[in-house]
Amino acid sequence: MACQALVDSLPETEHPDVAGEERRKAGVPVYVMMPLDTVRKDGNGLNRRKAVEASLAALKSAGAEGIMVDVWWGIAESEAPGRYNFAGYMELMEMAKKNGLKVQAVMSFHQCGGNVGDSVTIPLPRWALEEMDKDQDLAYTDRSGRRNHEYISLGADALPVLKGRTPVQCYGDFMRAFRDHFASFMGNTIVEIQVGMGPAGELRYPSYPESNGTWRFPGIGEFQCYDRYMLSSLKAAAEGVGKPEWGNAGPGDSGGYNNWPEDTPFFRREGGWNTPYGEFFMSWYSQMLLEHGERILSAASGVFTGTPGVKISVKVAGIHWHYGTRSHAAELTAGYYNTRHHDGYQPIARMLGRHGAVLNFTCVEMRAHEQPQDAQCRPEALVQQVAAAARESGVGLAGENALPRYDETAHDQIVTTAAEKAEEERMVAFTYLRMGPDLFQPDNWRRFAAFVKRMSGSGARDMCREQVEREAQGVAHATQPLVHEAAVALSN
Repeated sequence: MACQALVDSLPETEHPDVAGEERRKAGVPVYVMMPLDTVRKDGNGLNRRKAVEASLAALKSAGAEGIMVDVWWGIAESEAPGRYNFAGYMELMEMAKKNGLKVQAVMSFHQCGGNVGDSVTIPLPRWALEEMDKDQDLAYTDRSGRRNHEYISLGADALPVLKGRTPVQCYGDFMRAFRDHFASFMGNTIVEIQVGMGPAGELRYPSYPESNGTWRFPGIGEFQCYDRYMLSSLKAAAEGVGKPEWGNAGPGDSGGYNNWPEDTPFFRREGGWNTPYGEFFMSWYSQMLLEHGERILSAASGVFTGTPGVKISVKVAGIHWHYGTRSHAAELTAGYYNTRHHDGYQPIARMLGRHGAVLNFTCVEMRAHEQPQDAQCRPEALVQQVAAAARESGVGLAGENALPRYDETAHDQIVTTAAEKAEEERMVAFTYLRMGPDLFQPDNWRRFAAFVKRMSGSGARDMCREQVEREAQGVAHATQPLVHEAAVALSN
């Protein structure tokens, strides 16, 4: 009976500003990521409206806290600078509110397309791309001159290169327009703003682009510091330490996208990464990323501070491959200066702490033994390191699964990592990747309903496993018509 009471009558989780208060609520609230193309490319409405309606009703019945949705810069401000169209997003917010669901809104200042899981293409606003065509150095650039148009180079953050505005001003103006347009939803329906800071919305460089087969897992990736704005900063930094010869380019011996650490003089066991030059370069490269994060977080704080019940979050990539090596090459090329001797995540957590932001981390579902053994993947150790950095900085940690998983093995790992912790170590929220026809297949849906109950319960989870399964079976049966409708509509 106690078990029954636990799963039946959980208090509704609130989203106050203080992460510590949130942890004291029962369990970990679960959000579900909406499809990338939830809103039509013209911005005027929803794709598959009936599917969205049925899906949201089903999620509420399963006990999900809410949804996460990308608010694409390339949709909502596509036509002209300062001309915003949030009509499709308004339709979604109203639907979420009607169903009693909360919303995590992602300010997606990146291109959709070119990363793992990208099933549609949504470029940056056309007027921004026009400026990038005129000045190719607004795009991140690798050593061979390959340009990446997923996100505007952070080297240009403070330059008025977008029709008279700086990129950071554009991001700030967009967030302000969003806040004002959705003022009546802020704090009650919209409870989190995740601020996009790079490719895939993550605070990182586009060091492992999948488009056109450029990079394949588990390649080490490449440094993205060869646009003229980044090179100008590197030159100044090198002159500042009295080593002007260090300022001409990035490491010339760091290999290519699909090399492994031991293939390269820079990343191998006792390589250039561990020399005075390597330490200088990595300090500069990672500091540029931190300063980029600081600039955008300052803009976001200026917009959303004073909006009760809305917290800001930032997504950090879970780069778990080659984590078991000394150099952590794949993390270094992405801008995380994390090696056997240097903690790359503490500075990020401290920066977020200064702005009261939540650290959202991926790869929570992964286990090392599921990965290629020779790639020295250590997802569990990486999550532990990031969790420790967040804890030491007083920052709330939220999680996502990096890849779609609907199996109980992945669910068990997420529950263990996110929820079955002491109160102060529990994640503040978890976002499940992703809503689609696969989620609504009968077995997957039953497993998902059980997963949500396990995440949102507090204490005695193992003891209640059978009861939770029975509850989930009941949810699956009760929502069967909705789920069938959603699966069919999403498949079309």
